Amino acid sequence: MTEELVFPKIYTYNEVLQKALAYFNNDELAATTWINKYAMKTKKGELLESSPVEMHKRMAKEFARIEKNYAESETNSEGLSDYGKNRKFLSEEGIFELFDKFKYVIPQGSVMSSLGNTNVIASLSNCVVVPPVFDSYGGIFYTDQQLAQLFKRRCGVGVDLSNLRPNGAQVSNSAGTTTGAVSFMNRFSNTTREVAQNGRRGALMLTMDIAHPDVEDFITIKQDLSKVTGANISLRLSDEFMMAVVNDDDFTLRWPIESKTPTYKKVVKAKDLWNTIIKCAHNTAEPGLIFWDRQHYYSTSSIYPGFKNSSTNPCSEIAMQGGDSCRLIAVNLYSFVKNPFSENATFDFDKFYKVVYETQRLMDDLVDLELEAVDRIFNKIMHDKEPNNIKQVEIDTWKLLYKTGKKGRRTGLGFTALADAMAALGKKFDTDEAIAVVDEIMKTKLRGEFDSSIDMAITRGKFEVFSPEIENFSEFVQMVQKEFPDVYERMMKYGRRNISISTVAPTGSLSMLAQTSSGIEPVFLLSYKRRRKVNQDDANAKIAYVDDMGDAFEEFEVYHPKLKQWMEVTGETDIKKSPYAGATAPEIDWLKRIEMQALVQKYTTHSISSTINLASDVPVENVGDIYIESWKKGLKGITVYRDGSRSGILVSSDDKKEKKNNECFAETIFPKRPKKIEAKVVRFQNDYDKWVAVVGLINNRPYEIFTGKLEDAFLLPTWLEQGWVIKNKDDKGATRYDFQFEDKQGYKVTLEGLSRTFDKEYWNYAKLISGVLRHGMPIPYVVDLVNNLNMYDENINTWKNGIARTLKQFVADGTQAADKKCNECGDPEGLIYEEGCLKCKNCGHTKCG
Repeated sequence: MTEELVFPKIYTYNEVLQKALAYFNNDELAATTWINKYAMKTKKGELLESSPVEMHKRMAKEFARIEKNYAESETNSEGLSDYGKNRKFLSEEGIFELFDKFKYVIPQGSVMSSLGNTNVIASLSNCVVVPPVFDSYGGIFYTDQQLAQLFKRRCGVGVDLSNLRPNGAQVSNSAGTTTGAVSFMNRFSNTTREVAQNGRRGALMLTMDIAHPDVEDFITIKQDLSKVTGANISLRLSDEFMMAVVNDDDFTLRWPIESKTPTYKKVVKAKDLWNTIIKCAHNTAEPGLIFWDRQHYYSTSSIYPGFKNSSTNPCSEIAMQGGDSCRLIAVNLYSFVKNPFSENATFDFDKFYKVVYETQRLMDDLVDLELEAVDRIFNKIMHDKEPNNIKQVEIDTWKLLYKTGKKGRRTGLGFTALADAMAALGKKFDTDEAIAVVDEIMKTKLRGEFDSSIDMAITRGKFEVFSPEIENFSEFVQMVQKEFPDVYERMMKYGRRNISISTVAPTGSLSMLAQTSSGIEPVFLLSYKRRRKVNQDDANAKIAYVDDMGDAFEEFEVYHPKLKQWMEVTGETDIKKSPYAGATAPEIDWLKRIEMQALVQKYTTHSISSTINLASDVPVENVGDIYIESWKKGLKGITVYRDGSRSGILVSSDDKKEKKNNECFAETIFPKRPKKIEAKVVRFQNDYDKWVAVVGLINNRPYEIFTGKLEDAFLLPTWLEQGWVIKNKDDKGATRYDFQFEDKQGYKVTLEGLSRTFDKEYWNYAKLISGVLRHGMPIPYVVDLVNNLNMYDENINTWKNGIARTLKQFVADGTQAADKKCNECGDPEGLIYEEGCLKCKNCGHTKCG
């Protein structure tokens, strides 16, 4: 008798949406975020999980398997912490309880989407740093291939460019001289944009040391927002440079950076270079600033030979040596507040300690689970049909990550919901009272995670290169010796399991699922108005707005989830009386914000990802003051974002050039269309109809667009997001457009006659819009033009809405709308684009679609 095959249940999207909405208490944003990003799917994109309960069970099973493996050998109790001696075995049920409802422990994105998912071959690491680029063309291409191979496994990557010789330096090839380090940034950026990870674009950090002779070009390159669009960029700032700025001294640029006899030297005024940095940060929020000496000396890993930091991950919270990776888990601080928003609210420090202790064990389990994932990646690579010489870079990269992951067992235990926890305790975020409570929370967190890691050193074994002598070079360890002497003594005697332990990562999507504030950040908006389309025949509908299409909408206030809970607990409806009032991101005292981050950094082995939000009219000098104060307070890095600072392409002016008379018409010169151009596939739904758009791109800007109903178009795979549009001639010499894409096995599939698949009327209108696009009209104005077309046919109106919705995705966040006035609050300059939606920066009102 043959065994019956068991096939997994496949759910429809609507089935999952209904269950997810019930799980998240009708929070549509949380439900759709979970479905799109984290629900397990088949290779065809079919849904295999109907709610986060199934995801949490999937993850709990995998973590429990590792815990069980260690339980059989964890018999040595000598030297364990008091809790470690008496704790219960962490079972699958216990782990699930930590995960359930995102209440206590939240593994970050790669873990939720990939752990236990046999349909994907992906890394569980959120962060990877590859070795600095080797100074040769071969080295540049080697790094480029490393990035591509890591992006396709769902990793965010950082790489440092400081090893590349400066512009104009001699090279031993036919060129004679090099174009410099900065000239290769677009290459790496384009690779990031090209490699998709199940619909998730790669993430890249490019860093350069402040002493590099090309540093000014590095600083200013992203002032043109069309350049290096696929990467974040950050400067490694030394104490030597910062002291020169404060003292108004000279500073020597040199290369090689760390050479005692550099080949290239140039003396500059430190303050002049600083002013350029601050002006650019004020303009575009880039480059980010990393205080590099602090990253090195206040670290438990960088002081070890072979582990010296070279760059950071894309969000800057994890600095590592080239060839290492890290995984992330966050603890939900809000859930440890007993009786939240009441007069007798307290923080449960005992419960918090125990959860942190157990979560650090899960973090170490995650290292083993990642090593298993790398083994699966190896197996996939070795069975690929590529010759070994073609895939050697991929093989070597994963070998290096496996080796260093096993050697250091680096972890990244962070937290989220700090602002909500403070509000629930009745503390205003930027006050001394809140900072005092956070101090106790962070002390408890440090003790819990270090007790756990030291206990695991006893029962599982310490990380391979642990050395008490080297440890004492760490300023972080020196702090532990002074303020946690019992922890220090135990660590010096037994070692610890993990070379570096803690961080504070951004938790945007995770916080949506937990329905809390994000990471260390204050709440950005307490409430905003949202409109929902209604059936005009519904007699109970309270119609607040009818658009120019005749569609009716009801309007309702959306409150920050925990503010809503405050209302329920207190019976108050005036949000000005809430503990959040006056402490949102735009309102907060930035000096207190830095003080809070400095306190958290004191107890954190890695770094912190955080942003200070400023009003649009904040002067450049204030941005400089914030960064100087951050350095003085011991921060490892911080980002300052001025409202509207990415509102358009900023190109430096040249006084020698004749200014054009802007009262005259000027004819445009548009790029000639190559035979084959990149394309993005965008799917959307208008009412009950599914539509698809193919957007042809040149230099990442829309050049042409085709769209129509999905039922009329090619049958494209649901996972497909990009391809190419090829301009061809048919047998009669007529022009036609073909669509080509690469399938999951790497074969190119060409579908001939893109034009024949769409309604002729849609096609003609699309040609009209394509002409406007290629002649350079700014995208917000194209969107405005499309929205204001007067169409009298319902189908054409649906097409019009789809075109506008598609093009909005190509508008940079922060760009001002063509019609800037907010109809909600009346702010004449209010409307900006954010993630393809119009949002009022004044009142928070949003409009999508």
